[in-house]
Amino acid sequence: MNPAPPPSESLVVLTGNPNCGKTTVFNALTGLRGKVGNYAGVTVERKEGRLRGTAPHWRMTVLDLPGAYSLSAQSVDEAIARDVLLGRLPEVGEPSVVVVVVDASNLERNLYFATQVIELGYPTVVGLNMTDVARANGIEVDAAVLSGELGVPVVPMVASRREGLDRLRAEILRLALHPREETGPRRSFFAVLPPALEREREWLGEQLKGLGWRRASNEALLLLSEEGRLGDENRRRHDPGVVRATEEARRRVAEAGVDPSGAAIEGRYEGVARILGAAAAQAGGMEETLSDRLDRVLTHRVWGLAIFAGLMLAIFQAMFSVAEVPMGWIEEGVAGLGGWVSDVMPEGDLQGLLADGVIAGVGAVIVFLPQIVLLFLFIGLLEDTGYMARAAFLMDRLMSKVGLHGKSFIPLLSSFACAIPGIMAARTIETPKDQLVTILVAPLMSCSARLPVYTVLIAACLPEREFLGFLRLSALTLFGMYALGIGVALASAWLFKSTLLRGPAPLLIMELPPYKRPGLRAVLRHLWDRSMVFLRRAGTVILVLNMVLWVLATYPRGARPPETPGFVADSGEVHAGSNDAGERLRQSYAGRLGRAIEPLIEPLGFDWKIGIGLVASFAAREVFVSAMSTVYSVGEMDGGEAGSRGLAEAMQTQVRPDGTRLYTPLTGITLMVFYVFALQCVSTVAVVRRETNSWRWPVAQWLYMTTLAWVLAWAVYQGGRWMGWGG
Repeated sequence: MNPAPPPSESLVVLTGNPNCGKTTVFNALTGLRGKVGNYAGVTVERKEGRLRGTAPHWRMTVLDLPGAYSLSAQSVDEAIARDVLLGRLPEVGEPSVVVVVVDASNLERNLYFATQVIELGYPTVVGLNMTDVARANGIEVDAAVLSGELGVPVVPMVASRREGLDRLRAEILRLALHPREETGPRRSFFAVLPPALEREREWLGEQLKGLGWRRASNEALLLLSEEGRLGDENRRRHDPGVVRATEEARRRVAEAGVDPSGAAIEGRYEGVARILGAAAAQAGGMEETLSDRLDRVLTHRVWGLAIFAGLMLAIFQAMFSVAEVPMGWIEEGVAGLGGWVSDVMPEGDLQGLLADGVIAGVGAVIVFLPQIVLLFLFIGLLEDTGYMARAAFLMDRLMSKVGLHGKSFIPLLSSFACAIPGIMAARTIETPKDQLVTILVAPLMSCSARLPVYTVLIAACLPEREFLGFLRLSALTLFGMYALGIGVALASAWLFKSTLLRGPAPLLIMELPPYKRPGLRAVLRHLWDRSMVFLRRAGTVILVLNMVLWVLATYPRGARPPETPGFVADSGEVHAGSNDAGERLRQSYAGRLGRAIEPLIEPLGFDWKIGIGLVASFAAREVFVSAMSTVYSVGEMDGGEAGSRGLAEAMQTQVRPDGTRLYTPLTGITLMVFYVFALQCVSTVAVVRRETNSWRWPVAQWLYMTTLAWVLAWAVYQGGRWMGWGG
């Protein structure tokens, strides 16, 4: 019996321009099971997975590189893509196969980078993606001719519909099994390079080759053409001999009157134009496409913004209207489960912990899952159709006026789902000051964790009203909270850019992808992943915090608070609306904590029970909802019957010591304003610490946001009372 062959390892590197469909290809090749981490020493995300359809003993890893327009890196993300392709990262290793995904509807821009990669000499296959969009735009690409011009296999694809992916996988396996057949001499795609630049490229390449550089010719051209970058990155990376040789070569090129950067770009684009002339044809000349016609309206400086605002309002309206029925089902299920636990278990602490601390607390958050799913669904659809790039273009006009980089829009937009990926997305911003400003204001975007807080306060405090026959007050209020966060984020960015982080805002240069039909599978997968993150959070962080809170709200039984500064000792009177259970809560550990901070929050119209929720939610904002459910379950009734009525109804019964209603519209709006601005998320603080590599900025961020939350909430509450809206 022959022994099994030893396992073989191969690295397939996936690269291409942003918005070329590379991530869709990666998900299809790996079965949507990518592993995410970070590259060593930097905060750039590293995503990899195993190629489907390979033998068990063959470890074929697919590495999805960040999008790049050129090997001349202009951002940290592009630098990572360049370093992997040039074999500069020992922990990654050299690619066995390189897959370059190109957008068939924008071949000129995509082939610039593709030809750079092909010149490196790896076994390479080009994935000609979005051929349907190209065809709709009147562009016909002959894949066979293009393959002959590039000297590598070209596979036509429509990745969103899984067309061509089986052939792409077969080409990858063929190249990995027979790499030498596809690794020829490194060809050049330049139409022409000035003789002085070509001469110095060859000379510098020989110097690098003598030092053991494997892709010396490619590295030499990058060193010569990366104008202005030799003094920082290259000096740190290269030994002094390489730096001196590069400076000498650049000096001789300059003396010959040649701009190495401009000459390299022009020469390559001339070569790309020749390839396009042979392989692609534009039917009917430069005909206006559907994307062009749509963009005339959707990117209009007036109508575009109006449509964007209307679209956001429609999303919020749907989140209340469409989600009502499934939210009711979940609420009934939680109530039924809580009642069943109360019926089958004997009365006691364990019954109270399960019914009031676990089921009522966690269930109060899970009930908002339908709204969060709808929010992620709408965002996913807008991203996949190409509309979000237009929204970034629209917002750049406004953001540039406050000093924000146009690229800040995408991180800020991501922060509507969660501030953590939004903060991490700021890595793509080239300027450190603009990156830091984006990080500091990103948590002001109302993330999905705030959504349960907004929803329960709207239900408890605001009346059901409609405007114009179809717009609900609840949707308008939710839209207002999101708009408030955006407005103050822009104002804060202007303040930072005018003082601590002064500097000009760079121009936004971005490529608008063509509109396309969204890939339903990818959108649903993203929806599933985000929903699982929310449910895992509810089943771990929120579960543990509510169990702790239940214990604090239940014990010590029968104890009386000591006479110490910070809270008033109980005199034994029973306030209006209280009962014995409410008095026990008042004298519990949680009650003492709430009454200790009550002087700080009383000017905002909050009582000590709300104070318990505020303190608990500093770990995670949505904990406020489950905390209030636990507090009112423990404080207002015995036996774990909290699930028999909604949290909003329980809040509507709360009264102040003078008998007036606690959760008035003014109190609800004030509490929502507080949550718009307060940085109540430990995970966000930790990520800011990691991204800035210092505790100074996360501490400063927490202080300024908490102060801003208190001041603006105070202004809203006191201003509302002054105007006669009641407290």
